[in-house]
Amino acid sequence: MKGWIKKNIGELCDSGGGKVKTGPFGAQLHQSDYSYQGTPVVMPTDIKNGTIAQERIARVSDSHVSRLAMHQLSKGDIVYGRRGDIGRQALVKEAESGWLCGTGCLRITLGESEVIPEYLHLYLKMPEIIGWIQNQAIGATMPNLNTSILRRVPIHFPSSKATQRNIVSLSFAYDDLIENIKRRINILESMGEEIYREWFVRFRFPGHKAVEFKKGVPKDWVVGRASLFFEHVKGRSYKSEEISDTDDESMPFVTLKSFNRGGGYRSDGLKLYSGKFSSSQVVHEGDVVMAVTDMTQNREVVGRVARVPEMGRRGAVISLDVIKLVPKSVSATYLYSYIKYSGFSHFIKSFANGANVLHLKPDLVTQQVIVVPTQGLREKFEAIVDPIHEQVGLLSKEIDNLEATRDSLLPRLISGKLSVEELDIQFPPSMLIDADSSAEQGIY
Repeated sequence: MKGWIKKNIGELCDSGGGKVKTGPFGAQLHQSDYSYQGTPVVMPTDIKNGTIAQERIARVSDSHVSRLAMHQLSKGDIVYGRRGDIGRQALVKEAESGWLCGTGCLRITLGESEVIPEYLHLYLKMPEIIGWIQNQAIGATMPNLNTSILRRVPIHFPSSKATQRNIVSLSFAYDDLIENIKRRINILESMGEEIYREWFVRFRFPGHKAVEFKKGVPKDWVVGRASLFFEHVKGRSYKSEEISDTDDESMPFVTLKSFNRGGGYRSDGLKLYSGKFSSSQVVHEGDVVMAVTDMTQNREVVGRVARVPEMGRRGAVISLDVIKLVPKSVSATYLYSYIKYSGFSHFIKSFANGANVLHLKPDLVTQQVIVVPTQGLREKFEAIVDPIHEQVGLLSKEIDNLEATRDSLLPRLISGKLSVEELDIQFPPSMLIDADSSAEQGIY
């Protein structure tokens, strides 16, 4: 195609004075070197959805940063996870410049290349490119990535950096819209949490001054085993050949990957299931599910709950790593809020055990003694929180639509089938600073 060039990453780095480099070896950075304060060290687990997540990132002191200066990240670098989920990569932003590329990661530095970093970042997100990398990865049990493989990745790009930037701007505009909606969702969820804590943890519910307390709780609240208020249904065991990413005939499959760390539903973790199941193992919008397995030794998923989003008419099947919590004398709204915000999840996760993989016995969940408010108070709470959950559901669908539109546009943009050369594109907020600096360098 006229005006388009094909080179591999190694050629782009070599011509621009860049490099593809591994992070420090394990002997250079020990577990004892990490601390709660200092400079962040990016590990594969910190790379999520094309960005670097900071919630649980490890840190090291300045002395270690000086010693490992050659592994410091710069704005525009692309950091890759070397093991496991091949294709996981993130673009380093200004705020992350100076952080360290951690053990188990690789980084791409383009230098003064013919390709801008943002374009390469988008290109590497393409399913066919991820597939190409996965096919090249070494290791049957745990695929591994190395610098040689990354250097060979073929890149198809427009010779004009202005065209590259227009392509990036269109995609990033969708990303900015999605991030704005996610912030709105976070605010709504925080409102629901605060109402729960105010009413049922601090006991400042409507009419609390007139209520008699006994042993620290309102006298008319019910104390009993959780099985009085809800029951559980175990998920379906499965074979690897019954799981896929794309199959119109299969059922959506809620697994451990459907949970965010700390709880909440994770839409990008959904798989499809083609095996047998019972009707009791099907979940629909608004149902409450709990993770009873955890691959993280920090117990960041086990015992956590999520609300099932809209899954279509047939619903979704839950895996053996998940249980469905079925309300008996409380609503799903109250049940979800109780498990998530009361401290129950934090308490029940301590019962999970296992050497490499943590398992929580489902029966232990319903055997616990809990305190439940009066029905009238729960109904008042639900009247406030139900609309919040509905709004969160609508906004989540909006995110799904935006992501689907963005992802369908990207292959056409990067292949050149959808031309952007004549478009007058306004840069999204996330690119304004970069655009200004690029103009100063004469990129346009």
